[in-house]
Amino acid sequence: MGLAKIKLPTEIPIEIYPKPMEFVEEAKSLVDEARERKIVMRVMGGLAIYLLISGTKYEELWKSMERLGERVFTDIDLAAYGRDREKILKYLTEERKKGIYIVWQPSLAFYAGKRLIFYGSPERQEYKGKIVGRIPMVEVFFDKLRMNHEVPFKDRLEKGEYTLPPTELLLTKLQIVKINEKDIKDSITLLAAFEVTNSDNGINGDYIAKLLSNDWGFYYTFTTNLGKVKETVKEMRNNKLEAELADTIMNRIDRLMKKIEEEPKSLSWKMRAKVGTSKKWYNEVEEWG
Repeated sequence: MGLAKIKLPTEIPIEIYPKPMEFVEEAKSLVDEARERKIVMRVMGGLAIYLLISGTKYEELWKSMERLGERVFTDIDLAAYGRDREKILKYLTEERKKGIYIVWQPSLAFYAGKRLIFYGSPERQEYKGKIVGRIPMVEVFFDKLRMNHEVPFKDRLEKGEYTLPPTELLLTKLQIVKINEKDIKDSITLLAAFEVTNSDNGINGDYIAKLLSNDWGFYYTFTTNLGKVKETVKEMRNNKLEAELADTIMNRIDRLMKKIEEEPKSLSWKMRAKVGTSKKWYNEVEEWG
């Protein structure tokens, strides 16, 4: 059994790097075949946002932002339920039958069952006698995203066809303490494409407000980042963003912020708020190289 040589996305020469549509087609195929196996999996991250806005008027906005330059996408992130952990491990490493590629090579780091990491090979090497996927990395997160803050998936995955709902996608983007330009651009795209509502037809502001009302740390990071998104929109107005669309996004940010501030806070939230940022309010993120 030969092992494929592991290469991080940034180490892969651009001339053999998978095209954006390879990521799109393979992500959808992974979800479709999982569904046939009664496994619930949904796409996360920037790729999920692209899947949601592809073919709409917001696709041009997304492309104009050039969120990752030439590479566009670096991996396929998937959300799933912990009950399917063993089935997913077998599915992705042994039993894949459809899709563009067959299997992925599992990482040795399984993060205590919280998430699984798999590596592909752009050179189409083999693992267990089958061709390894060209997508550089596939990550599966179980039950919740555990990064700087926790975004729960319980009873939420089924609300999207191929992706996490827009609500969770925004939460996963704005939970990042050291937020970067890519994540701000992704958040702008989400807020341009989806209305802030009190249901899951758009960005569920009521759900977000309720979640943050029990966790001051997450509230602080999320609202701080939401402010950064608004400032970026102001800067982009009449440049990369038409004035009308920029105003729409800023109004949605204001509406979401109002919902968050007006939601009654728990006692633990109030007690933690008194401590503020003098004590670390977020979790350190594990990195796997």
